[in-house]
Amino acid sequence: MAQTPTACLALADGTIFMGRGFGATGTAVAELCFNTAMTGYQEIMTDPSYAGQVVTFTFPHIGNTGITPEDDETSDPVAAGMVVKWDPTEPSNWRATRDLESWLAARGRIGMGGVDTRRLTRAIRQQGAPHVALCHDPEGKFDIEDLVARARAFRGLEGMDLAKEVTTAQSYRWDETKWSWPDGYGRQTAPKYKVVAIDYGAKRNILRSLAHVGCDVTVLPATATAQEIKALNPDGLFLSNGPGDPAATGEYAVPAIREMVETGLPVFGICLGHQMLAMALGARTVKMNHGHHGANHPVQRRSDGKVEITSMNHGFTVDAQTLPAGVEETHVSLFDGSNCGIRLSGRPVFSVQYHPEASPGPHDSAYLFDDFAAAMEAARG
Repeated sequence: MAQTPTACLALADGTIFMGRGFGATGTAVAELCFNTAMTGYQEIMTDPSYAGQVVTFTFPHIGNTGITPEDDETSDPVAAGMVVKWDPTEPSNWRATRDLESWLAARGRIGMGGVDTRRLTRAIRQQGAPHVALCHDPEGKFDIEDLVARARAFRGLEGMDLAKEVTTAQSYRWDETKWSWPDGYGRQTAPKYKVVAIDYGAKRNILRSLAHVGCDVTVLPATATAQEIKALNPDGLFLSNGPGDPAATGEYAVPAIREMVETGLPVFGICLGHQMLAMALGARTVKMNHGHHGANHPVQRRSDGKVEITSMNHGFTVDAQTLPAGVEETHVSLFDGSNCGIRLSGRPVFSVQYHPEASPGPHDSAYLFDDFAAAMEAARG
């Protein structure tokens, strides 16, 4: 006798997927994206850039590394839910402290297994990132019409400023450095540079990477003004990753960034921070069909033709055709030719669309943090 489904995924076009629910119960309404990474599901679920999204994992084995608190990219999962092919396995990693299912339940996030994720991924590629309602009910009672209606009513990420929802409420200092065997995370005790990091949804490993190259990091909320940044007298400005529509966040972020660029201060941006910088320099952003989400994206460096294997998570992109004179395109995606990096000619101002701290290469892009440190050193004269 077939087991009664305990989870339902309803797409706005009326397509229905049934499966087994795990984690928290209830309903989540969001945009659906797929991620091609073979590992790192905990880091993905806690990446603030996934706010407003349910993540479909194309790799079928989810759960086998369990959950390790020190791997969280922020204090709680931010993604609305997860959809996987096979039910999560028991953890088999020596670092794990608990299993995926109980962690999701405790953190209020819904999971769904037993789904044909290949079919679901094809649907996302063909129609673009759909709006969905994901429901987990242990009794298997679903109001399909209501779920489809809720998916259709979702406004979508365009026009949504989600950075304000995930940013820090107040400023704080960061000195933890990258993980290394056998001691784990270290501390930066002799920093060389004062850096202000604007938190649009910053991942902890980005802040660790900054501290690792000698930065004394002060994190400010997404709404920080140029005056608030200048008051800290930093050697450099960092613009973090984050969720939502960059045009919406840019309404308040771009003026502050533009004013800081005019001071001559070294500036480095990642992901949403890259898009914020591009807009501050005069470019525009556009919504992608299904975005880039995964740890195996090849990016070519224009300066020498070298290819970096990168980690990406973005549903919007900088329109390279709108880059003004004096702003050069430094990196490009080998998947679709989309922009992946810029630099302001003759100035220590640069950014990339991908995540160099995520180390999928594993060290292909680590030089970017060193470049930022070198720019701050040079700016001192």
